[in-house]
Amino acid sequence: MAKLNPFDLYDIQSLLTEEELMIKDSVARFVDERAMPVIAGYFDDAKFPSELIPEIAEMGLLGSSLEGYGCAGLNAVSYGLICQELERCDSGLRSFVSVQSSLCMYPIHAYGSEDQKQRWLPGMAAGEIIGCFGLTESHGGSDPANMKTHARREGNDWIINGSKMWITNGSIADVAIVWARSEEGIMGFLLEKGMEGFEARTIKSKMSLRASVTSELYFDNVRVPETNRLPNVTGLKGPLGCLTQARYGITWGPIGSAIACLEEVVNYTADRILFGRPLAANQAIQIRLADMARKITAAQLFSLQLGRLKDAGKMQPTQVSIAKWNNVRMALDIARDCRDILGGSGITTEYQAIRHMLNLESVITYEGTETITYEGTETVHQLVVGRELTGINAF
Repeated sequence: MAKLNPFDLYDIQSLLTEEELMIKDSVARFVDERAMPVIAGYFDDAKFPSELIPEIAEMGLLGSSLEGYGCAGLNAVSYGLICQELERCDSGLRSFVSVQSSLCMYPIHAYGSEDQKQRWLPGMAAGEIIGCFGLTESHGGSDPANMKTHARREGNDWIINGSKMWITNGSIADVAIVWARSEEGIMGFLLEKGMEGFEARTIKSKMSLRASVTSELYFDNVRVPETNRLPNVTGLKGPLGCLTQARYGITWGPIGSAIACLEEVVNYTADRILFGRPLAANQAIQIRLADMARKITAAQLFSLQLGRLKDAGKMQPTQVSIAKWNNVRMALDIARDCRDILGGSGITTEYQAIRHMLNLESVITYEGTETITYEGTETVHQLVVGRELTGINAF
């Protein structure tokens, strides 16, 4: 009987198509050869590894699930596997691809005019144009319906005032998808770097997602032409539709973080000799490792089935919520436990666990559901599932 892969105990790989396996393996090679050797240094220095963007783009990872305009047109499971392998390296790397693909390219593709698609999407797929997504605001992160950013018509233009908070890629973005309230409802606008009155400021002193750019956006009477308004959507269904796309990828990403932590600690406990035997020979350690493997296996099955549902056009938001809730909580718990098993070594970025642990503190918070974007989102996902079970809205 063949030996099981300790990090794929249910042989998930056998359920993947040849193309899905090829994509997974190619991204894994990129991560192992190009990203892993440098990521700890970027995390330490609180810098994003922008040197990797051209290679990420060349592999077709930006807007990978979109059709046309230089995009790869891959299925949902392939996109999930991309997220898993990137986050096996670092949540910041996966966040960059998630935001570029699901929160920036997707709304242009889904809600934009043909001119907007032709203008922006090929350059974004090539990594030549970077995007960010402006929805969350500092006063009400969990309630975008309480949006204060405002747009008013003035001739053929719109005048936008307000601010956005916790914006991934904000300070390096060439274009921002900004959602603003108007007399006609909530609308999406493409604000370009250099527009007068538009400013992005990098948020400093982060202890999480350090290898990722996080920013505040400010709009002071920014004049935006009508041609920069997303014409095919009005209301919260626009931004929330984008968040569903991004959350789907986030159900896969933390599986990669968890596998990275488990693999590291399996090797560490095999080599660490205490009281005359490997640490891995200790029953308490084996029980903890086995529990991690159980949780990872369940998460793998969650996301694979979710991806198959998405590809069949049957995925529902509640299903995304339960997968994000389960999988990110799983990965955070495993990262914390691995950090503990590593002992004193676990507090340095020479090992991966603490970096993943700190990153996952953000991942468990961002990309919420319903009218939620940033705060307390594990509870929100629980309430979404609770509403599905009871039929009662407890928000």
